[in-house]
Amino acid sequence: MLENGIKQELAAVVGSSFLKDDKQTLVAHSYDGTPMLQALPDAVIYPGSTQEVAAIMKILNRHRIPLVSRGSGTNLCGGTVPVLGGVVMVMHRMNAILEVDMQNLTATVQPGIITKKFIEHVESLGLFYPPDPSSMSISTIGGNIAECSGGLRGLKYGTTKDYVLGLECVLASGEIIRTGGKLVKDVAGYDLTKLLIGSEGTLAIVTEATLKLVPPPKYKKTMLAMFSDLYDAARTVSKIIENRIIPATLEFMDNPTIRVVDDYAKLGLPLDMAAILLIEQDGDTETVERDIERISGICRDENATQISIAHTQEEALKLLTARRSAFTALARLRPTTILEDATVPRSKIADMVLEINRIAQKHDVTICTFGHAGDGNLHPTATTDARDQEEIHRVEAAFEEIFEAAIALGGTITGEHGVGLVKAPFLEWKVGSAGVEIMKNIKLAFDPLSLLNPGKMFAKQSRRRVVLERG
Repeated sequence: MLENGIKQELAAVVGSSFLKDDKQTLVAHSYDGTPMLQALPDAVIYPGSTQEVAAIMKILNRHRIPLVSRGSGTNLCGGTVPVLGGVVMVMHRMNAILEVDMQNLTATVQPGIITKKFIEHVESLGLFYPPDPSSMSISTIGGNIAECSGGLRGLKYGTTKDYVLGLECVLASGEIIRTGGKLVKDVAGYDLTKLLIGSEGTLAIVTEATLKLVPPPKYKKTMLAMFSDLYDAARTVSKIIENRIIPATLEFMDNPTIRVVDDYAKLGLPLDMAAILLIEQDGDTETVERDIERISGICRDENATQISIAHTQEEALKLLTARRSAFTALARLRPTTILEDATVPRSKIADMVLEINRIAQKHDVTICTFGHAGDGNLHPTATTDARDQEEIHRVEAAFEEIFEAAIALGGTITGEHGVGLVKAPFLEWKVGSAGVEIMKNIKLAFDPLSLLNPGKMFAKQSRRRVVLERG
């Protein structure tokens, strides 16, 4: 618990009703979307402006109290669990769309705006913000920036980092900085904007963002390709890209995922298929029709059992919504669901799917696989029970091998979920010891007292690679 004097200082900034330390509030902010992780904060604070955030940080900096900034807590890497206590700063009061600039095609927003609400607003104005994380109905733009969120449209349109032009941030010292702006070009010094995107709240607190908007696509078409062989489906993904077709969406679901999604969404999917590809293309009518025809031909050449095309916008939306619900649907199977995001080059999707299945069988665990196959971002998802420690140990061992397999195929330990607490022991596998040291020095420059989201990103000790242990 915070000392009364410190509580009074903080309450003087935000008002006593926006500083809470009752048990119910502390427990509600002791965990996020990551299973089996929990730690109580000492207090929860709700700022209403950049100036309040700056004043809060000056107080916490003076008293050496750690802070975790938080949106909706949907992240899956333990990124907002306050493992060292301190204060959790919830950004939901700062939820305004400050401006939509039709001349520059930008929007300026506060971090607490819900992603879907923002997307719907700009679409009502005839514009388009492509990043679409599956959690967008609850996640915030600030959280998306902290994790550099991706989504179903990442293959064609890119991820959050491709749409953030500028930021207003508060440093651990309480100083306010601005990076970038409504600019197409800006090479004035180091690119601090890109550095802060995906930094998981360890470098600064985002209080305002300037986002790039684009014209919406004129036409869309959505299709399903069904396969009786898992490898055929995965190989088809690579073949589509090899033929220089970049769909707006190219999603993969294996049989266990198909079954639970169909049971959840009542789509009438064929439950005997080994895998399904959900493909959407957008653009001008002629290009979309041509691409869908070419994609259909590739799918047939790669042994697709059945191909179906959505006939209405409502039918297409239902299919995409069902895919977004895959995690929710899988979570109904067993008490604990662990969703990961190993990512490989697109040409290695088929090899990675086979590796995931081999590893799951080796460790006798249930792992369902779905994901953004078009950009190599797979979501192997274990359904398990946290109360069964022996099984959890096998699940953890399986994921360790999955991360190793991804790196061996030229991939990475995380494509969009972030490092946080869960992936910290594996960071050195990806970037090397020199890379970790560079990152630590960057952290030191921004946050010399390590007050911002401490205990994340950098593990006290890196895990040794399994390959080394075998040798």
